[in-house]
Amino acid sequence: MCPVALTDTVTVTYTASLETGELIDKRDETNPATVSIGSGVVCRAVEACLFGMEPGQKRVIRVDPEDAYGLHQKELVQQIPLAHFQGKLDPKPGMILSLAVDKDGEQHQVPATITEVHEDNITVDYNHPLAGLPIVYQVTLITINS
Repeated sequence: MCPVALTDTVTVTYTASLETGELIDKRDETNPATVSIGSGVVCRAVEACLFGMEPGQKRVIRVDPEDAYGLHQKELVQQIPLAHFQGKLDPKPGMILSLAVDKDGEQHQVPATITEVHEDNITVDYNHPLAGLPIVYQVTLITINS
């Protein structure tokens, strides 16, 4: 059988973990992932590691933050007056809120994680929770469906 090429669709199993070993995502034999090479369903670095693989082959790849969930951007961490939430909720660190953000004159609902609660305000982070962290993938190629 030919190894994985650009126009192939493949079936894979994988685990995605932080470098600490904390599991982020897993697709096993009971729920494998089908990936069309070049489709962008998985990050480009993982797609690239599939090239040349043959069924049954395994690879481990470390994906840098900029190629995974992006770098952590300080400008996406903001303070919001605690009075804004008065009577609506009791903010706690770790809570994820859906906040309205104005972009180009339109309102968009965006998730934000509360990182700190102070006497008069809260700190929210609009970055993806995995931003700034490298991800380690262990990928096994199951089949190539050309």
